[in-house]
Amino acid sequence: MFTGHYGPSFAANAAEKRLPLWLLFIAVQFIDVLWAIFVLLGIEKVKIVPGITAASPLDLYYMPYTHSLVGALCWSAFAFAFCQLIPRWRGVRTGLILAAAVFSHWVIDLIVHRPDLALYDSMYKMGFGLWNYRVLSFVLEMAILFGGGWMYLRTVPRRGKVWAFLIFLAAFQVFGTFIVSPPPNYRAEAVSALLSYIVLAAIAAWVDRGQTARRA
Repeated sequence: MFTGHYGPSFAANAAEKRLPLWLLFIAVQFIDVLWAIFVLLGIEKVKIVPGITAASPLDLYYMPYTHSLVGALCWSAFAFAFCQLIPRWRGVRTGLILAAAVFSHWVIDLIVHRPDLALYDSMYKMGFGLWNYRVLSFVLEMAILFGGGWMYLRTVPRRGKVWAFLIFLAAFQVFGTFIVSPPPNYRAEAVSALLSYIVLAAIAAWVDRGQTARRA
């Protein structure tokens, strides 16, 4: 699951306009941002195993700090606390929405991952394994992405670039699911993931620019 994670970003912005879309794009991938950094630092572990699932070649065998249930809850709580530090985002509602955006990553991962999401540490691993079915996982990804996108579209006046962005995200996922070869090593995977998160958050900021003033 990659671009499907961004569906909750669009939905969260539709629910709370004080939270900018770029921030929500980072929030829904925050667990993976940390994962990529921790992998590069050697704190968490991953192997590239082509064919381990139909949709992903990643053997995510050790990621207790980012993708365990306890870890995800802690990072969600961190997001809530962070929200209270910024005056323009402060509030229980905004904090809960930002925390929910962070936690949505774990919920979506639970559906598609093989059993590699631990309850805590590296114990009691869970995952429903939809990545074993490439087409079904792609359909779910698009349903979540465009479901959230539809909610966002209902709240903004300038819809052309939103549609362009949604189509770009869908095309990006088609390429990643059906065309691209597995990364050569785990470092390449982590670096490319980090770059993708930064670039897509920047595009989200551009898409959302000028929308807020007209929403009222």
